[in-house]
Amino acid sequence: MTAKGGKISTAARGRRQDAPDISGTTVAGGPAAVSDYRGKVVVLNIRGSWCDPCRTEAPGFQRAWEKHRDQGVQFLGLNTRDHDVANPRRFEQERGISHPSLFDPDGVNMLKFPKGSLNPQFIPTTLVIDREGRLAARGFGGQSPEDLESLLLPVLAEQP
Repeated sequence: MTAKGGKISTAARGRRQDAPDISGTTVAGGPAAVSDYRGKVVVLNIRGSWCDPCRTEAPGFQRAWEKHRDQGVQFLGLNTRDHDVANPRRFEQERGISHPSLFDPDGVNMLKFPKGSLNPQFIPTTLVIDREGRLAARGFGGQSPEDLESLLLPVLAEQP
């Protein structure tokens, strides 16, 4: 991935790594997997209810989800380092999060990513996975609505 200003990086279409098929039980109790959304652009937000930047960026993610979900985009949370599902459940309820979120208390799904694509120490991290299931963009730290749009829109504009 090529860095843009240190916080955001992108990968050219021909140089992208496959995203792992992370899966598991959602905070709401149902199953979910990245492969469920093949053919859509997936915005994967790795977060924790204990994380201040995660709390700050959450309302912008919900607004972006509402804005783009009918355009072939799927938002998916990955809640990590919370050992009681009540914490991320409350986090999502208080912030009005309506997209699904996997519950990954021990970070097992984070460890499935290719080396160099995701640093498990950087929470929050946002990944954009293209329609073919490849890692297209990454943002470290809390993302403003403008940052999120800069990650998402170029990948969404790509022709399948």
